Amino acid sequence: MILARWLSLALLLAFVAECGAEVGQKIDDFELRDFRGKTWSLRESGDRTIVLAFLGTECPLVQFYAKRLEELQAEYAERGVVVVGIDSNLQDSLAELASFARRHDLTYPLLKDPGNRVADQLGAERTPEVFLLDRQRHVRYRGRIDDQYTYGIARTKPTQRYLRDAIEALLGNRPVALAETETVGCHIGRVLTPQTDSDVTYSNQIARIFQQRCVECHRPGEIAPFPLTTYEETLGWAEMIDEVTSERRMPPWHAEPGHQQYANDAHLSDEELRTIRKWVAAGAPEGDPKELPQPVQFTEGWRIGEPDRIVWMSEKSFSVPAEGEVKYQYFTVDPKFETDMWVQAAECRPGNRAVVHHIIVGIKSPNEDQDGVHGVRSEWLAATAPGAQPMILPSGQAKLIPARSKLVFQMHYTPNGTKQTDRSSIGLRFIEASAVKHRVATHKAINTRFRIPPHAANHKETTRPYTFGSAGYLVSMFPHMHLRGKSFTYVAHFPDGRPDQTLLHVPRYDFNWQNGYLLKEPMLMPKGTQIVCDAVFDNSEDNLANPDPKQTVSWGDQTDEEMMIGYFDIYDAEDASRTQEFIGRLDQLQRKSLADAARGSLHAERQFTRFAQQLRLAMPQVDRVDWTVHEQRKLKVLLVAQDASTRRTLLGQLVTSDAEMALPTVASQTEPVVHANLASVPGKDFAHMRRLMASSAHFPIELDGKRGVISFWSTERNAFPDSAVKLLQELAPIMATP
Repeated sequence: MILARWLSLALLLAFVAECGAEVGQKIDDFELRDFRGKTWSLRESGDRTIVLAFLGTECPLVQFYAKRLEELQAEYAERGVVVVGIDSNLQDSLAELASFARRHDLTYPLLKDPGNRVADQLGAERTPEVFLLDRQRHVRYRGRIDDQYTYGIARTKPTQRYLRDAIEALLGNRPVALAETETVGCHIGRVLTPQTDSDVTYSNQIARIFQQRCVECHRPGEIAPFPLTTYEETLGWAEMIDEVTSERRMPPWHAEPGHQQYANDAHLSDEELRTIRKWVAAGAPEGDPKELPQPVQFTEGWRIGEPDRIVWMSEKSFSVPAEGEVKYQYFTVDPKFETDMWVQAAECRPGNRAVVHHIIVGIKSPNEDQDGVHGVRSEWLAATAPGAQPMILPSGQAKLIPARSKLVFQMHYTPNGTKQTDRSSIGLRFIEASAVKHRVATHKAINTRFRIPPHAANHKETTRPYTFGSAGYLVSMFPHMHLRGKSFTYVAHFPDGRPDQTLLHVPRYDFNWQNGYLLKEPMLMPKGTQIVCDAVFDNSEDNLANPDPKQTVSWGDQTDEEMMIGYFDIYDAEDASRTQEFIGRLDQLQRKSLADAARGSLHAERQFTRFAQQLRLAMPQVDRVDWTVHEQRKLKVLLVAQDASTRRTLLGQLVTSDAEMALPTVASQTEPVVHANLASVPGKDFAHMRRLMASSAHFPIELDGKRGVISFWSTERNAFPDSAVKLLQELAPIMATP
């Protein structure tokens, strides 16, 4: 019972009990026009019973309930009940109302409420929210239509039909047993009064935050239910944005901070959250449009570039119903690969983004008789989910599709209120086998033998350990459970006795968002390292997504069953580099002791040497540290500490023309300069250094009125990843302090 894709975008729902027109209160007459310009008023409805339904054209819940209201009107029309839709959203135009009515085949009036006057009169706060009025125009019920759809959940059918029960009671001259329910839905996009003196505006700060965090999904043609690319598109959603961001429902990112750094980290910083809240509190001012950033240019078509091969999930489209639950669909396809194929990039492309929640494509090798991509022996190729990026591996890395393999598409469809069809595909780009340096493979820590007791709120399980038979680099992680999944954790147990390390902790697992977590830097896993995953399941009544808390739950493909898989991508490391050794133990560095050793080291040779020795313990890839200044056409090496094997070759100072040297240019800058490969760096100074060195990082510093450079050199290429540069950038100014 999964909430439809639009619901799971979470820019929407909250449980509220708002003040407004109280049950029993009489509603004064009002008059509104529909999208055709026709006027409708309460007084013209005579003595009929009226359902006033506040709707919005883009609210995901409304997509389901608009048609349900149509069905209610058809059922009760002969008994004197009329349904009237009211749109009070600032962001919904008359043209959008007309399109909405046509799309859902609505015959009841759909009125526009300019300035949210009627919404204010009744105290309506969300969409959809209904008010049932008796013939004397007293409120007899207000709240939800039923309980089938709510945040994160879509039951196969409602268990409580609040509005229908209220109508039956009213028509039967009985008291309404439950006269008010908590509303679930999107904030009505009210007219706001912007503060003209606010120092936070859309044009200055908010547009930049949204470009970085939101518009990848919230733009035309993508999975989000509405765009956020302009001020006009954003204004009506301001209060909803504040709610879902402050509660960290949006953007969807579930990794607990403080364990690892992730290249695809989507969470908003505390400062960004404060900025958004301040903007909304100020009435969401636009500011000066001249301050807007340049629009983000998104790649049209395939984000991996033109594929070498497109594989479709099937020859025919799959039909997706308008409502209810669609069980996972599996499609096995023979791409007819007669030779091994090495995949450097893969992009799963939904054929219909309105209903495709996620796609997982697995490799079924020719000697494998198991179809499911979650099978113990299946090999993961690629996947997509809301907000996910395609798989694009670095140069020299690739995944293998063995000859005569088949591809298995796992399709998760989420109905959106109207019947749809889909025919999805995967695009593949290949490289020659001779160009492959590292085979990237997806492995898993898995538990298939669990049994979750009925009503258990915190049932804990642990996977079998995955043991590295040889050293490897951990690239990414992808936890997978179903609706009872509550939390998921990856832990590394090292063979050398060092403390266990949490690789990923997801404290609030959300099945509606199949997030992967890509490490900012691949992490060395020495031979013998074990990855173990721990999970907690909630099979209680408090888990609103729970299909049936009375059941004992075990392993199974369908969402009313459960899974426990910790996927992760790795590639082998025949000889682990010193750089990867540094990255693997970065979190254990004693930064304070390094800072103490660095303090004042540019002022005394002995202190400089001691600092370099301690730095080598923390960063084994560093072979040389030097402090140079440029004056009178000479590049003077004032201090140097280097490995004994490089000492003879690289002592001394260079005397050459300014135009022939590169380091003087670095000294005049303010930001670090990093060279991953010295082979392509111009200048006689770098030509001199690359006789032994392969990469370097340089930090300009001014000391005693002289501009100079603190340089760190390594015989390894790519020895200074972002994590290393960040650490050295912290230490460089400390070295210059007295």
